[in-house]
Amino acid sequence: MAELNTGDGGGGKGGKVRSKKQNSKVDLTAMVDLAFLLITFFMLTTTLSKPQSMNLGLPDKNEKEPEKPIKVDEKRTMTIMMGENNKLIYYMGLLESPIAGPKDIEYGKGGIRKELLARKKSVLAYTGDKTKGIIVIIKPGKKSKYKNLVDILDEMAITGVETYAIVNDFQPKEKELLEKE
Repeated sequence: MAELNTGDGGGGKGGKVRSKKQNSKVDLTAMVDLAFLLITFFMLTTTLSKPQSMNLGLPDKNEKEPEKPIKVDEKRTMTIMMGENNKLIYYMGLLESPIAGPKDIEYGKGGIRKELLARKKSVLAYTGDKTKGIIVIIKPGKKSKYKNLVDILDEMAITGVETYAIVNDFQPKEKELLEKE
């Protein structure tokens, strides 16, 4: 039990005899209970930091209609392939007749980000239309890490690339490029 003593109030100096007063005691048990109730109330009602996630829009699948291939201008298309050990390869256009690449590149500010920004500017100069920007195809390999995919998606957000797709089908030549050391 918690209590508060306020001193002895009796006895004395100077010859007068006073009657000894009882120590007054304040019971603090109710105060401690209230403090713990308030602490638990605020702990339960506060919002803890919510996990952040990136929105990923996927098209609806209509099983009745077969998928029609979409014709895309290869001068606007950049393909990024991810392999094991943080390997990253990109090329512009088609692999059979690439505009740029295929080239090994690294993650980060001096690597893929710099290339994305440069290619974004060149596509804007080619089309002359802000609505027809660069299209990035992201191809994570079977041996690539989840962290690499998150890093590439972060680069898309940082560079402002609005149109990108995550695809997992590789052409035989692309598989060869990824398996080379």
